[in-house]
Amino acid sequence: MTLKDQINLEKLPRHIAIIMDGNGRWAEEKGQDRLYGHFHGVESVRNIVEGCAELGIEFLTLYAFSTENWDRPVHEVTGLMELLVETIRKEVPILNKNNIRLHVIGALDMLPDYARKELNEALEMTAANTGLNLVMALSYSSRWELVNAVKKIGLDVKAGKIQPEKINQDVLEQYLSTSDFPDPELMIRTSGEFRISNFLLYQLAYAELYFTSTRWPDFRKEHLYEAIIDFQKRERRFGKTHQQIEEKDKEEVTGTPG
Repeated sequence: MTLKDQINLEKLPRHIAIIMDGNGRWAEEKGQDRLYGHFHGVESVRNIVEGCAELGIEFLTLYAFSTENWDRPVHEVTGLMELLVETIRKEVPILNKNNIRLHVIGALDMLPDYARKELNEALEMTAANTGLNLVMALSYSSRWELVNAVKKIGLDVKAGKIQPEKINQDVLEQYLSTSDFPDPELMIRTSGEFRISNFLLYQLAYAELYFTSTRWPDFRKEHLYEAIIDFQKRERRFGKTHQQIEEKDKEEVTGTPG
């Protein structure tokens, strides 16, 4: 039985988020410039997007570039932006062919004009697709997102559009970049690091975290399947007890209270 065959298609995570880590170290281990790793990481993106679409995953969020990444060497940042534009141009026809819709979250005003232009065209060209929702986190960080949300709430309070006492969890979520998406149920980080790195801090509150030592350029569908199988073996309690979860499962099976 293959790894793919071991996946229970009835219990797939609706939303998978991935921190695509290790491009630079992968390249350095091969005696190459860091951009060499980013270039080969594109193939991993293509492979995993295809794998998620084939399984029927509804949402896939990829952490492509953080607000902190702007502090990297100029030649690396410039190379990444050029790679981004080149990749978008090549991939949009493939996204359309596979009914995949592209979304972008992050401080897009920090991107160069030419990169923003390509992104906006790609968003428009894939807007009618109804399959996998591919969310690219570009120039994104959770702290930026939360500060941005608080500013917007403050402006709406000042304008009288919302009363402070009415602000709750549901209201806050409406002001986040991810307001149109469900929270991730599974977060994968490659390259052996055990941290979240300012990624979807609010949204990952109850996500299952999966860490692998595999560098992102080497990450393929088989690694994705391993992560999903691991996810399906876990008991997700959301603060409840094991007994409460068992009783709920029994009710769903029998249709009567446990």
